[in-house]
Amino acid sequence: MNRRTLLHRLLALGTLPLAAACTRASTPPTPSGTATVASLGLAPQFWRDKVSPAAFKVLFEHATEPSGSSPLDHEKRSGTFVCAACYSPLFLSAQKFDSGTGWPSFTHAIAGKTATQSDFRMLLPRTEYHCARCGGHQGHVFDDGPQPLGTRWCNNGLALGFVAQNDALPALRG
Repeated sequence: MNRRTLLHRLLALGTLPLAAACTRASTPPTPSGTATVASLGLAPQFWRDKVSPAAFKVLFEHATEPSGSSPLDHEKRSGTFVCAACYSPLFLSAQKFDSGTGWPSFTHAIAGKTATQSDFRMLLPRTEYHCARCGGHQGHVFDDGPQPLGTRWCNNGLALGFVAQNDALPALRG
């Protein structure tokens, strides 16, 4: 390990107490209707050949797609947004709104279909949410959404599929 790598790692370790203190002070409560992250007990590799490589990176390696790249951000039809891996229904079109961020955004998830955990990847804590069924990473919950709930569930479009109201929901995978 070179000196620069060692210094970066030591610096990162020094931020852990700060991150823990920030979590206690400012992590928003778990949104209602959610649980802690759980899954079917399947390893992420199970899903590798069931989704595109880009979706796999978002769902199981916590990548983020570029803002404005998802056609689902502009989806206006009535229907259901489902997990791209296991097809579990996560959001109804009535819950979607245009947040102006470039990612599909929702006021809330379908009760019991998502699971949350704290995320420190940006140093300050955020509430990350996953599909409660397969554990696939969907996005983050922010407190700048429309009233009356005030939450914005910012989702990666690659982590979602869309089923129009008149179409049949696909069978769950896994």
